[in-house]
Formats: sequence, structure tokens, C-alpha cells
Amino acid sequence: MSVTQPLAPRRYLDHAATSWPKPEIVFRAWEQAARTVGAAAGRGVYREAIQADAICESARSRVAGLLGGVDPSRVAFPAGATLALNMAIHGLLKPGDHVLAMASDHNATLRPLHWLSTRGIIETTIVPCDGVGRVDPDAVANAWRPSTKLIVCSHASNVTGVLQEAEALAAIAHQRGGLLLLDAAQTLGQISFMPRGLGESAFGADVVAAPSHKWLQGMAGAGIFWVRPGIDVELLVQGGTGTSSNSLEMPDSFLQRMQPGTPDVPALAGLSAAVDWLDSQTIEAIAAQGRTLAQGCASQLREIPGVRVIGPRDIAVPIVSFTVEGYDPSEIAALLEQLAGVQVRSGFHCAALVHDHIGTQSGGTVRVSFGPFNSADDADAVAEVIATLVSTTSR
Repeated sequence: MSVTQPLAPRRYLDHAATSWPKPEIVFRAWEQAARTVGAAAGRGVYREAIQADAICESARSRVAGLLGGVDPSRVAFPAGATLALNMAIHGLLKPGDHVLAMASDHNATLRPLHWLSTRGIIETTIVPCDGVGRVDPDAVANAWRPSTKLIVCSHASNVTGVLQEAEALAAIAHQRGGLLLLDAAQTLGQISFMPRGLGESAFGADVVAAPSHKWLQGMAGAGIFWVRPGIDVELLVQGGTGTSSNSLEMPDSFLQRMQPGTPDVPALAGLSAAVDWLDSQTIEAIAAQGRTLAQGCASQLREIPGVRVIGPRDIAVPIVSFTVEGYDPSEIAALLEQLAGVQVRSGFHCAALVHDHIGTQSGGTVRVSFGPFNSADDADAVAEVIATLVSTTSR
């Protein structure tokens, strides 16, 4: 009879992938919508269908405020951020267009660009980054061509947490008649998107995409897709919208064109509740807490021989990536959970190009990312396990 060692209490440190646990208000809103509403939005005039409509509009209004007070009628909810980014890339670009992307970007943008480029539809230039994943806006400006239509940028690297200069990139694009697509997966909910003006987004972006399930503390199933007024996006997906059902043509309104199919009403109920929770706690306070934990973790790791922390010292989002000499990142991730219940991400983190620039192309990194319900004990647990492993290995 074999005896298994009991697992250590769970310490979840993978918030850059998805947040857990959610605030209790989010779980309750999601469950109530799933259990008691149970109707498709935009598809009926009975009581629960009207409630579903109200849930969607409430989420839209709250997200519009979160994006800096943009027009809610330009905020669509596709099934996820990856779909939103594909809708933007495939919908904005035409044959012969040139695109500038960052070496630190996520595969959610790099792969659709690669797909279009390898088929000869567009041309893509990847602007290199430095050893922490930061891209110089001057390098972006120097790579601009007459045929450049779009700059694509992951606002913060999901590998190193470095924050890109989005406003500078927007200025470069706008001065030359181009657009900026901002992948805000790692910043919306961590960085305040301050109002700029009617019809404008924070940081000057023309298109913003983000998920609800990461730093916003919402559930999976709802992506966020905002497009500045005056920009036309060709359709990637067509289907039912609940309106003009006697016509094969897609309706004209932005929302109906960008949101075909049945919305995930429980996910949107959770998203609405999540934004309310963020407002009550304030994004600034939540972000400051996460940065403090990440800074403390990174500082301890830097003191351990053989450990390399990869990322900026001025932490903008609570992500810490590191490697340990003599260990593959996947080994470290497994040992962290076995020895201390710490759950982290290891490998290349769906970012194909950045590792060539930060020197981790052999196996990627160990990534630790802190959420609002983590504590200093969690950061200490990471450092203690790594220190123990290093001391044991060096004997």
C-alpha cells in the first residue's frame, strides 16, 4: 500500500494567465445569472430575456467607464480577447498593408499576423526589444514604411511585465496616418485608463482588446473589444444578431456587426460585478499591493546565487519571471507546487519571439504573478523554495 504525501495548501500565483479566486461578488453574480436568468440576450421580450439584455448593457456601461469614459456603443463583447484581436487584425488590414509588431508581443497578435504574412497578404516587421522586453519607440518610428497601416502592441509583456510606451506609439501612428491596436490583456485592471476626450481612449489607442478573466477579476467567456468611432472593421464572423433576422445581410450597427451569436450572459454579469468590485477597492490600491508583492519576491530572488530575474526593476504589473541555473523552468514549477503549494506558469508563455531577446530561448522562464488575494507569505514561499533548491544543489 503506497502512502502519498499530503499536498501543501494551494498558493495560486498565476494571475497573468487567469485570476483566482475571484471576488465573492463575481461568483454570486455569475451564478445568479446562470441559475435564475437563463435566457439569451437580444432574443426575446419575456421577463428573463429583458433581464439578460440589462446585464449586457450594464457590463457595457461599466467597461466603457473603465476604458476612460468611451462611448458604450463602441464596446463589443466577443468570446475572448484572442477573438477580439483576430477581429481587429483581419478586419483592419487589406492586401499590401504593412504592420509593425513588437518582439515582446503575445501570440494572440503575432500568430494572426504571421498567418497573413506567410500567405502573402500583408507584410510584417517585428521591432526588437531589449533584455527586459522593452521596445524603443524610436525603433518603431524608424521601421515605418509608406505602406504601414497598423502598429500592434501588447501594452505590457506577459513574460516580463514591462510596460510599453503606448502613447508614444500612438503618436507615431497618428502622425503618419496609421492606427494603434493595443492588447491590454495585462494592463486593464492594473493600470488606470484615464479619460482623454470624447471618442478617444486612454493612451491614444484606436482599438483596444482585453479579456475579462485576468486582472479585471471576471469570468472567462467575455472578451472586450473597443474601436474608435470612424474606424470601420471588416467582419471576421457573421451570424445571428437577434435583429433583421429576415435578411441575410449583417446589420449596420457596430455592436451587432462585432458581436454575432449569443452573448455569454453569466460571464457578463460576472464582469459587471468585477468592475464594481474594482471601483470599490480602486485599481490604484490593488495594483500597488500587487507591485509590492512582486517587488518583494523579485528582491529576494535576486539575492539567491544562480537565480536570474528577468524584467524591469520598476515593476508596472505584478509579474516576476526568473530562471534557476541547473534547472529547467518546468522542473522549478513542479517543485514549487510539491514543496510549498505554489502554482506558477513555466515555459514560453505564448510569446514566441521575446525569449530570443531576453536570453531564455532554451526553456523559457518561471513566471510568478500576484493577485489581490495574495500575501507577503506567498512571495516568501517562492523565495524560500528556490533558496533551498539552490543550497541543496550546490552541496
